[in-house]
Amino acid sequence: MCGIIGYVGKRQALPIVLEGLTRMEYRGYDSGGVAIVGAETIQCIKAKGKVALLKEKCRLETIEGAVGIGHTRWATHGEPSERNAHPHKDCSGDIFVAHNGIIENYQALKEKLVRKGHKFVSETDTEIIAHTIEEYAKTEKDLSTAIRLALKDFHGAFGIVVLSKKHPGTLIAARFGSPLILGIGKDENIIASDATAILPLTNRVIYLNDGDMVVLSENGFEITDFKNGNGRQERKTTTIEWKSGSAELGGFPHFMLKEIFEQPQALRDTMRGRLLPDEGTVKFGGLKPFEERLRSLDSITLVGMGTAGFTCLAGEYAIEELAGIPARREVASEFAFRRSAPCKQGCLIAVSQSGETADTLNAIREAKRRGMLTLGIVNVTGSSIAREVDAGIYNHVGPETAVASTKASVSQVLLQEMFALYLARMRGLSKSEGQTIIKEMQKLPAYAEKILTSAGSIKRLAKKYKASRSFFCLGRKYNFSSALEGALKLKECSYVHVEGGNIAELKHGPISLIDKNFPSIVIAPKDSMYEKNKSSIQEIKARKGPVIAITTEGNKELEKIADTVLYIPKTLEMLTPILAFIPMQLFAYYLAVERGNDVDKPRNLAKSVTVE
Repeated sequence: MCGIIGYVGKRQALPIVLEGLTRMEYRGYDSGGVAIVGAETIQCIKAKGKVALLKEKCRLETIEGAVGIGHTRWATHGEPSERNAHPHKDCSGDIFVAHNGIIENYQALKEKLVRKGHKFVSETDTEIIAHTIEEYAKTEKDLSTAIRLALKDFHGAFGIVVLSKKHPGTLIAARFGSPLILGIGKDENIIASDATAILPLTNRVIYLNDGDMVVLSENGFEITDFKNGNGRQERKTTTIEWKSGSAELGGFPHFMLKEIFEQPQALRDTMRGRLLPDEGTVKFGGLKPFEERLRSLDSITLVGMGTAGFTCLAGEYAIEELAGIPARREVASEFAFRRSAPCKQGCLIAVSQSGETADTLNAIREAKRRGMLTLGIVNVTGSSIAREVDAGIYNHVGPETAVASTKASVSQVLLQEMFALYLARMRGLSKSEGQTIIKEMQKLPAYAEKILTSAGSIKRLAKKYKASRSFFCLGRKYNFSSALEGALKLKECSYVHVEGGNIAELKHGPISLIDKNFPSIVIAPKDSMYEKNKSSIQEIKARKGPVIAITTEGNKELEKIADTVLYIPKTLEMLTPILAFIPMQLFAYYLAVERGNDVDKPRNLAKSVTVE
């Protein structure tokens, strides 16, 4: 949610800042702004709407300077408007601030500042940051000291960047609960909330910790601990392996379609170097120090939000069926506030593409309080979740730019099922059974490629249903996960009402909605649930409801019942969600295109939800 970038160096800051904002558009936003330090003043330009509008406004001005900040805003306090867009300034126009996160006590701070004579022009919580710094700067000549004192007044989560016209060659940033990354260049330094904004300039970065404040100039930087007053801090420099070109369209009309078609490679990358076919097991290097503890687990809780949370349903089944360990999936935000007894032989698995999901981070902290082992499945190296868990597993699928997750989601399911196999072999699953599972896993990339050849027929199907206003998306067992994820994709991209659910619940209420104008997508592979799913399809058809069925290749039976049948290759029951996700992603994509929607950046959504 939101995007921050700051630049200090020898080059003109404006084009670098605008390019950084463009690269972070996928995170979701409703307005944007820049502030550039000039020879005698700070020029601030804002616009409601797309970054393209902001660029157009900037073209009409002469804006020069080698230090600048930019921000794309996703509204939390105050409506989307130019007035509420960042950066925000203090009364004197000396201090400019951009901010990600939420200042929970902003109202009390604002009232205090108003009594001291401060004038506010926006409805945001961010504006109080600039005014609080201004208040401390009245008695502190050193800007970093004034900022450090101000930061201690704020309750909540924040990542901030600050400019001052009185300190024109300096940029100061701080983080607490909202990610910031420092990019280290030659005669220039960059701060951003997302690595994609930094990569065109440098791949050498430092992931700031909570409580870090960094003072940047073209000659270098200094990190200190503002939270505990521990002075200068040394932080590890990381080299990012992703190339900036990974976030280019490469001939596709949208990133979502590109990333759907990258899924065969994403599955290969997820498995690369981890499968041990001869031994019928899996290796995860990061888990080796915890093998004995993993061997003695008595329960596993899987948490995530949105797509990541839905993949946990498949993981839950796989862990229980293969490893025999009681497992449950919980919405991360609920787990964080559940009162529960200590669980020292339990394990929490946190799943997040970005590694920055606020609710999932809170769940990790709660699990640690209970004494649980914490593991992470994340895609972004060095992210907050990756650093906060005891151990983790990376997806290795490269940057995912479209807001709607595709390649990361199939990787998340696969990793959870690989983890289930890893535990199962520790607990007595035979080598031959493990070898069978691995053999099928190795076929998944080719199976995904085969499904993608049906894109044309799914595109035609989307044309047929483009006027539909509601859908059911239904499945059972492993494919309950598929049903919820398919429903989410349709909602996110197509802006249609979709109810995802377990098809066994149909007769307990939802069936009352079925009529000729209410289509149902039913995931019904030829597995242990097939006969029950087939009966439910017949119940829908008996009430004249259109049915799009997803089933296993070679099963022609459903062609006599359903209106449309989409096929996935035959595989193990536990692996079917990985394949079933793909036709639903394509259907959601093409339906969104037919309806004229912004596929990569759906309205009101953010790629990375970094506040609760």
